Amino acid sequence: MRMKRRGAITGAIAIAVVFAAMGVLGIARRTNLSTSDDETPIGRVQQGDMEMKVYGTGELRSNHSISLSAPAIGGGALQITRLLHTGILVKKDDVIIEFDPSEQHYKVEQNRSELLQADEEITKAKADAVVQAAQDKVALLKARFAVRRAELDVQKNELVSAIEGKKNQLALDQAKRALAELEQDTKSHSAAGQTSVFLAQEKRNKAKLAMDQAQESIAKMRVLSPAPGLISIEKNRDAMGGMMWEGMSMPDYREGDQVQPGSSIAQVIDARGMEISCKIGEHDRSNIKPGQPAEIEFDALPGQIVHGTVKTVGGMSTRNFWEDNTGGKFDVSIQLSSSDSRLRPGLTAQVVILGDKRKNALSVPRQALFLKDGKRVVYLKNGTGFEQREVKVQGENESRTAVENLKAGAEVALVDPTVPRKSGGSAKGASSGGGTP
Repeated sequence: MRMKRRGAITGAIAIAVVFAAMGVLGIARRTNLSTSDDETPIGRVQQGDMEMKVYGTGELRSNHSISLSAPAIGGGALQITRLLHTGILVKKDDVIIEFDPSEQHYKVEQNRSELLQADEEITKAKADAVVQAAQDKVALLKARFAVRRAELDVQKNELVSAIEGKKNQLALDQAKRALAELEQDTKSHSAAGQTSVFLAQEKRNKAKLAMDQAQESIAKMRVLSPAPGLISIEKNRDAMGGMMWEGMSMPDYREGDQVQPGSSIAQVIDARGMEISCKIGEHDRSNIKPGQPAEIEFDALPGQIVHGTVKTVGGMSTRNFWEDNTGGKFDVSIQLSSSDSRLRPGLTAQVVILGDKRKNALSVPRQALFLKDGKRVVYLKNGTGFEQREVKVQGENESRTAVENLKAGAEVALVDPTVPRKSGGSAKGASSGGGTP
């Protein structure tokens, strides 16, 4: 029992000694930063001119483009018989696309035949109406004469027997009824004749409208350029019967393809309005301003440098929640200085923005800058240890950061000397450093 109690006391004393040592070490670190600098990489404060270049990846886009589509007409798919290629420069009213007009020509002839038939029906209806009107006029004259003669016979009733008088009266009544019926029939015949003519005219109007529409459709079979520019042919999304999957490469539209009415076939792009759109990190935002020159190398044209000028720089940063980096991005647009028929929207490019030079600036490697309690700091080598010093950042390029409050030739740590070497999780939680302020 005594042996066990003595072992417990010894263990407790050992634990207390360890905790005391850890506390002393922590105090030492807070007052006189890590003295174990054997493995700490060192950089130097340099003085000289700095080129504030900013690198990024951009995409070519056009500020102004006009879409050319297959005419929205009925009758099913249309066949392309002529189509210019991507990259061709065109003028206003140049023919870009032509479609097969055979079906529309057939509709014109069919509707023209119906139009002629309707004209004949109108002529016949009018003639029939004239004949019917003449016949009705003659019949009315006969009926009125019959009524007048019956009236004269009735006037003789005083001179004839009662039976003859009764017959005369019945004959008069019958003649009047016949006249009334004939007058009603005449009105009906007139209305029927007008209706026949109207229906024939409506049939003609319908045939004329259909023929005009077919002729307009023939004119639409030739799609003209609405403005001068550069041709860009669209991808044929129906090339595989409407089936699409991720990573699938679709061909451009070409002559002989069947397209649905209303489908977008090509674009006319204003070559003078093409620009590069890219995003730059917020640590490079201060190095960019409108008017600065830029060099662009398109992935599709390796080895060829295209010059441009910074057009706009976004005033508000954007951030996507799925991105790993915590910094925001600013939108930058670069106007191309010249046009090239090989360029088309969607091409990607590597961009170098040539910022202003900083004359005789003091700078440290970007890895030597750290963020502590919201302040930008470096760790200056001081004898066998390091001294934490807050600095004011004046600008950054891809490798170095211009700062104040330092002297040329001073040595700075490239890693945080206060973070244990073998504790990756502690290092990450202790500071944000190594050129990612």
